[in-house]
Amino acid sequence: MSRPRPLFVVAELGLLCAAVAIGVFSAHTAHWNFGLLVSLFALSVASDFLAVTVRGRIRISGSFLALVLAMVFLGGAPAAAIGVATILVGRLRWHEPTQAFLNNLVTYASFPLAVGIAFHALSDSANLDPASGGFYAAVFGVFVVSLMLNFALIAAYNCALDGTSFRSKVRSVLVPVLPTEVAAAGLAVGVAYLYDRLGIKAIVLFAFVLFYVQYLLGKLLVSEERAAELERRTNQLASFQLGLISAMLHTLDLRDRMTARHSAAVSRYSREIAAAAGYSEQAQELVHTAALLHDIGKFAFPDRILKGESPLTEEDWDTIRAHPAEGARIVSKVEGYGPVGELILCHHERVDGLGYPRGLRGDEIPALARIMAVADTYDVMTARDSYRTPRSSFEAVRELRRVAGTQLDPHFVELLVQVLAGMDVKYRHGEDADFDAELALERRVHEYVTRSTETSPR
Repeated sequence: MSRPRPLFVVAELGLLCAAVAIGVFSAHTAHWNFGLLVSLFALSVASDFLAVTVRGRIRISGSFLALVLAMVFLGGAPAAAIGVATILVGRLRWHEPTQAFLNNLVTYASFPLAVGIAFHALSDSANLDPASGGFYAAVFGVFVVSLMLNFALIAAYNCALDGTSFRSKVRSVLVPVLPTEVAAAGLAVGVAYLYDRLGIKAIVLFAFVLFYVQYLLGKLLVSEERAAELERRTNQLASFQLGLISAMLHTLDLRDRMTARHSAAVSRYSREIAAAAGYSEQAQELVHTAALLHDIGKFAFPDRILKGESPLTEEDWDTIRAHPAEGARIVSKVEGYGPVGELILCHHERVDGLGYPRGLRGDEIPALARIMAVADTYDVMTARDSYRTPRSSFEAVRELRRVAGTQLDPHFVELLVQVLAGMDVKYRHGEDADFDAELALERRVHEYVTRSTETSPR
């Protein structure tokens, strides 16, 4: 574990000495009500023993409310004395490292003293008393200012300890509890009002409410920590699963460069068609990702099928027709990749219902899967690295139009023709399709998994 810089420790020691000196000097101006002092000290100590720790270091304790009341009704020196005594007794429970213990002493000696003295100076100069509304507005202000000083001193120490930014501490620790702290500030005002009218009885009532509020705050922080841990572990699992898929794709790439190039080309065509159809960026990313992975089910093919080394038997064709379902099964195991798996499953369906594996017809086939089918068919016909004589782009377009309405969706066929019209010959044959460049798994996976997918045309 890292340690705060020596200058930081020296500064804390200096601040502690200054607080002690100011506390002793100002003690005669405080209101030393023994009964209230003992009651608030008991509340503060009990609350500190029931405190909630956040991220293992920052302690959230209801003793803060007891200190606010001490600042208001007793003064800076008594409030600081309660704060310091709470930390001293609390070490029996928490056993903090010496430096953390020093930081807590400095914090609970400093902010109650400073805010308590400031409150009574303001109260005297403005003639505030519990019968006026201004008094309770000042109590609310005491709570807010004390909260900021308390957080700043604790967070500054932890920033020096773990090297994180103060802003990150505000975002991760202070912001989540602000709604509860606003309610606690209202509670402090209410207890101040009741104490003025009921005396120590109000403190007894306050004790019950205090411990209940602290219980709720603890539940809130624990649930947020668990949610953050669950999200972190989910992301780790997704990254691991996608790493396996990436490894499988690259293994397939090593076995058959044609399949790798084909996947890259189909992903490019598919995204261009989706863009021409007016689909959102998220939908374009979805079809791009699905097209990159659409042949991952071929990973299980033996080389004689994958590389076309011998005539195919009926059993071989059964294996080939199973690859969309196998690919969908592999991909769907990744958290959030169900829509990708559905497109992979459907990319060999035909609009006339004669496709596989489910024999879907027309609009029963997802639109993005129909786009992939057009892109897939076009690249197979024009590819120069296939096992058949490649066709020209013109010949391939003519064939696409011939099977439009039976095998392929006519609308997406025409959109591909529009896309190809604006591209050079090299692009139209997919020769410059780069598997690794199109894959870009880490970036595309992160974008897809962490945002919702909009699959409807604009």
